[in-house]
Amino acid sequence: MATLPPLRLTGATLLRDGALHREAVTVADGVFSDTPAPECDFSGYLLLPGIVDLHGDAFERHIAPRPSAPFPIESGLRATQRDAAAHGVTTAWLAQGWSWEGGMRGPDFAEALMFELEAFRPGALIDMRIQIRLETHMPETRDRLIAAVLRHGVGYVVFNNHLPETLVMAARAPHKLAAWAEREGRSLEALRQGMEQARAAEAQVPRNLLRLVEAFDRHGIVYASHDDPDGEARERFRILGAHIAEFPAAFSAAAVAKATGDAVIMGAPNVVRGGSQAGRVPAISLIAKDQCDVLVSDYHYRSLAEAAWTIADLGVRSLPRAWAMISTSPARLLKLDDRGEIAPGKRADFVLVNEASRTIEATISAGRIAHLSGEAALRLLDMRPALGMAAE
Repeated sequence: MATLPPLRLTGATLLRDGALHREAVTVADGVFSDTPAPECDFSGYLLLPGIVDLHGDAFERHIAPRPSAPFPIESGLRATQRDAAAHGVTTAWLAQGWSWEGGMRGPDFAEALMFELEAFRPGALIDMRIQIRLETHMPETRDRLIAAVLRHGVGYVVFNNHLPETLVMAARAPHKLAAWAEREGRSLEALRQGMEQARAAEAQVPRNLLRLVEAFDRHGIVYASHDDPDGEARERFRILGAHIAEFPAAFSAAAVAKATGDAVIMGAPNVVRGGSQAGRVPAISLIAKDQCDVLVSDYHYRSLAEAAWTIADLGVRSLPRAWAMISTSPARLLKLDDRGEIAPGKRADFVLVNEASRTIEATISAGRIAHLSGEAALRLLDMRPALGMAAE
C-alpha cells in the first residue's frame, strides 16, 4: 500500500519521551525520521503516538449487527478497521472467543475469522491481529486450538472461565440464560449442552492448562488471564506463567498482580462511564493507585482517547502518562518494539488531535492515511502540489 511522500510536520505539540514538546518530525517511507522534507504546519494540533489496542470485541457488532442478521466476515473487518482508525487506533487486537458458548464465540467461527483476517491484513489500513479468548474448560479442543494458533500466527491468548457465573445464572435467573442464548443466535438447549460439557471437564482443566502453556512457551506466545475473580485466582495464573491480568474483577486480584510485578489491563469504557458496566472494579480507582498499566477498547473504540483525556482532566495522571496507557505501554507489553512512541526509525503510527476540540482528525498507520477529516485534511490537501500527491 502507498505511504505518504516524505513530509515534515511542524508547529504541532508532539508527545516524545514522556513529555509534550513543540518539535517537528519527518515521516518518510513509513517511519519517523529527523531529515529535511517538505513542511506542513500543524499548529493547534497534538501529534501523539498511534493507539495500540490489545483487546477489542466491537468487531462482533460490525459482523453481526443483530444475531439474526450476520454479514460476511470480510465486510465486518472493513467496517471495523474504519471504526478503529477513526478513533486513533493503529494496531488492533480483535478479541475472539474460543468458547463452549458456540456461535460467534465458538471454535468454528474463530477459525473462520483467522482465515479471513489472514487474507485481509495485507491491504488493511491498520495493523489488525487476533487475540484468542480461550475458555479453560475445553480440553477436547486443545490440539485443534494449538494448531490454529500456530497456523495463523496468533501471538496472544487469554484464559477465561465464564462457567461459574453461567451456572449461577442458569440456577437463579434462567430467563437471563434464555435471553443470552437468543442474543448469541443459539438455542437455549444448545447453550445448556455446551455449559454441561464444560462442567463435566472440570477435573481435566489443570492438566489442560499446563499443556497449553507448555506449547505457548515453546512458540513464544504471550498469554494472560481474564476476569480474575480474586487474588487467589490471579496467583494461580501467575504461577502458570500468565503475567498479564485482563479486567481483574476484584481489587485483590489487581493488588496481587502488581505486587508480583505483573501487568494489569482495564477497559477504557470503564473509565469514561465512571465505572464497570458489570458492577465490578472501577478502573479509575486502580489507576489512581498505580495498579493499572494499560487501557483497551473492550467494546468501544471511541473510549480509548476519551479515557486518556478523562484521566488527565481528573488530575489522576498527566496527559503524557495517560496517553502512554493506550500507546507506549501496550506496545511494550506485547513486545512491539517498532511502535508506540515517536522516535526516529520507529513505525510512523500517529494521530493528529485538534487541541481545541480534542477531535482526532488524522490517523496515520505505518505512514499510510487510515483516517483523515476536518482542518487536518485541508492542510494536507494544500500540500499536494509540493508532495506530488496524485488525485484519486
